[in-house]
Amino acid sequence: MPDSVAALSTDDKLRMEQILLILRQDYDEHTVHQLMRKICYETISGEIRKKGMEFLYMNGYYDDLQQLIIRNKSSESLSIRNWADVYQLMLDRKQRRYPENEILTRADTFQTEEPELECLLEFIKTSIYFKRCEYGRLGNIMEKQQYLFGKIDDGFLLEFFRSRSYHYSFIYYLARNEVIIARKYAFRVLMQTANPETKISLHMALGLSYIFDTYFQAMYHFKEALKIAQKENQDKIVEIIEQNNIPFISAHFNKVEGVTSTDKSEQAHLEIAKGNYAGAEAILSEIEINTPFRLYYLGLAKKDKTILLQSYNQFIEKRSDYFFSRLPLNALQKMNS
Repeated sequence: MPDSVAALSTDDKLRMEQILLILRQDYDEHTVHQLMRKICYETISGEIRKKGMEFLYMNGYYDDLQQLIIRNKSSESLSIRNWADVYQLMLDRKQRRYPENEILTRADTFQTEEPELECLLEFIKTSIYFKRCEYGRLGNIMEKQQYLFGKIDDGFLLEFFRSRSYHYSFIYYLARNEVIIARKYAFRVLMQTANPETKISLHMALGLSYIFDTYFQAMYHFKEALKIAQKENQDKIVEIIEQNNIPFISAHFNKVEGVTSTDKSEQAHLEIAKGNYAGAEAILSEIEINTPFRLYYLGLAKKDKTILLQSYNQFIEKRSDYFFSRLPLNALQKMNS
């Protein structure tokens, strides 16, 4: 680092946002991020060592974050050690090092009176409930987070915390079938974040949010997600987009020419779109019908109202998902018309 930048690491009076402002006067945003990665680790400021973990986490610098956590765990300050423990828990969840129930238990039993850490612990729980599609739990947690936001007076942290909250609000309102409100939150985060992982996730979810609107808008977001995932060498995500998301939307809008999938569910969905109901039923007989989506496909393949109703009930009762429940509901309405 240039001497003038290195000096920022030895100034314990500067706040995180002040350092960012100083760097942005002389460097482009990419360079600012690279310099901040070093400053977060080398700083003598306890506050920046804590808030630096949030900066690294939200921008996807997970290896850097792990190194800073290790440094912070050896701090003489109890507060810094507590922050390190919470970010370690977040990283453990992100990288799936322990079962989700164990992460939840540790988050529930962690003792702190710092509202920032209380907020982070709620985010950990939210992430797990979101992954489990337990959308009904999210409303109470989001309400608690808004209360905790009011106890935090640090603008830098609040900006990142609100970005996280907007991301979850998008999923929550989409599941409640309040699509316009949901998309507003998604576009806010896209404007704010530099984290490619977050952008990919949002574009994928936004693509799905257009299944009751237009094929072209849905495909635009899937292609944006695919482009970023390929650039970041996220091979698993590329596979999900190419083998699940794109075939799903193509079958849904009956635009299946040249579209294939390695996923049995989506193979069946594509056959349904082609009118090959017997073929779709045969494919579905090879897999476990253990999701409301697979029940929906089976109901379409068999033209069975009872199965479609079961799919609808599973979307509502197991996931509190009023958005995707429209799939079997629309199919039932077409059969009845």
